Amino acid sequence: VQLVESGGGLLQSGGSLRLSCAPFGIIFRLYAMAWYRQAPGKQRELVAAIYPGGMTNYADSVKGRFTISRDNAKNTVYLQMNNLKPEDTAVYCCKAKYLREDDWGQGTQVTSAA
Repeated sequence: VQLVESGGGLLQSGGSLRLSCAPFGIIFRLYAMAWYRQAPGKQRELVAAIYPGGMTNYADSVKGRFTISRDNAKNTVYLQMNNLKPEDTAVYCCKAKYLREDDWGQGTQVTSAA
């Protein structure tokens, strides 16, 4: 299983980015997909998750600014990030989960400069 993330970068606060994650080697429609992030010196935290039926949940810190979505035809999950803040700076990782199986991507850096 391989998860390929893209879309990270450096931008000014208030800007927008869209992250993408394309898993290979899984039946995508069966998996719950999630984005996590880890900032330097901090624990990894769940940012957003989307389930096979489309239900979503978000960390309180990103509600109203970030949107997670999935395209089962393209085997891709997205994280649209708007109004980025300096505290959103972190490595963002994609996770695919099915039953007891967890598969992780390598991560992509997002830096929101003040």
